[in-house]
Amino acid sequence: MTDRIKMPERPPKERAKDFKEVNTGYTKEQARDEAKRCIQCKKPLCVGGCPVEINIPGFIKAIADGDMDKAAGILKDKNDLPAVCGRVCPQEEQCELKCILGKKGKPVAIGNLERFTADWAQKNQTEAGSSKKEGKTNGIKVAVVGSGPAGLTAAGDLAKMGYDVSIFESLHEPGGVLRYGIPEFRLPAAILDHELGNLAKLGVKTCLNCLVGRTKSISDIFKEGFKAAFIGTGAGLPSFLNVPGENLNHIYSANEFLVRVNLMRGFEFPEYDTPVWIGKKVVVVGGGNTAMDAARTSLRLGAEEVTLVYRRSRQELPARAEEAHHAEEEGIKFMFLTNPVRFGGDDKGFVTEMECVKMELGEPDDSGRRRPQVIPGSNFIIPVNMAIIAIGLGPNPVLPSLTKGLERDKWGHLIIDKSYMTTLPGVFAGGDIVGGETVIQAMGMGKRAARSIDEYLKKNA
Repeated sequence: MTDRIKMPERPPKERAKDFKEVNTGYTKEQARDEAKRCIQCKKPLCVGGCPVEINIPGFIKAIADGDMDKAAGILKDKNDLPAVCGRVCPQEEQCELKCILGKKGKPVAIGNLERFTADWAQKNQTEAGSSKKEGKTNGIKVAVVGSGPAGLTAAGDLAKMGYDVSIFESLHEPGGVLRYGIPEFRLPAAILDHELGNLAKLGVKTCLNCLVGRTKSISDIFKEGFKAAFIGTGAGLPSFLNVPGENLNHIYSANEFLVRVNLMRGFEFPEYDTPVWIGKKVVVVGGGNTAMDAARTSLRLGAEEVTLVYRRSRQELPARAEEAHHAEEEGIKFMFLTNPVRFGGDDKGFVTEMECVKMELGEPDDSGRRRPQVIPGSNFIIPVNMAIIAIGLGPNPVLPSLTKGLERDKWGHLIIDKSYMTTLPGVFAGGDIVGGETVIQAMGMGKRAARSIDEYLKKNA
């Protein structure tokens, strides 16, 4: 069995100083060699591990055969955002986890091959790399609220089915979490813009600066002639520690911090007029991909020392292993089994210190991970002059709170049935607003919801 081809990377000391991509991508030769590792199973389990149902053996075989047009076409048949997924999808927990080669060695690098194929299609401007609409538009209007991964996927699939699709986005640029939540060094805006351009070729329209719920209501949308709507407004409500001193200046939610840097192009100041103050000693609280993104972004913007504080051990770290590895390579310090209990500040209201306690792991909680417990008397203080809280986001409450009849569960997620329809007839939902956790899960929900919308409209339009 040949070894898995490692994705080339830029040196840590070089990449930690800029926002260019960390991974540089396969060469054509590397991609073909990696593709030839696939044994083309008769019953490919990898496909079952893909939320968007890509014919994985098919596109990989096309790469191995040198037929890149075919490979790109197979990818685009199921996924309108392959260049995005190839960069940010946790393949190691999904398709690659199911790969037979992983039983005794390393699985095929499906994500790296997806990225290579999508990038090749973009560079060569091949028709196979662009989304294609089948048949004519049927004239039936469908609204998509939110332009994150769930909304974009639903919009693309509905457009391919022939529907007249319009996306309503509250911000001044489309993309949702793909644009404002993921740093440029992991997902360049130019890559996202290209994928969005492919959706536009399908006829998908985008209405920006339109906050549905405020600018217009769901009722207004139906009055405008739309026969169904999909809600993919995501997660926009930051979670906090609720400890003393958390309201001090220079303590941010990761959501606020990354939006200012990514969506407002703060990393290109003064070319873009969005200055972002960065402390010399920065602490990031959390252990997920967002925490890694916030920590690595702080480092690139000039922090001298960045420490990531996580209340569990390394084994429970929810971030992708690759992202944690890259962070450590770049100089991010990790402080495991540690939890903040208080922030202290100066007489002007700026944070200067964080008091923490050491933790130990007890019995597993509802998530299956061992529950962290405080070690009595283990309190200690570390000096900080900027803190970023990255412990999760709740579902965006704006639209549900302003829409009568749109019911939520106790966590604030929209209630949906098996067809992804909400408690309002003709209104469907998917992604973080209903409890999705990753980009690819949101995309899978958008794809399945699109099929349900098609079935609904064939009966009701």
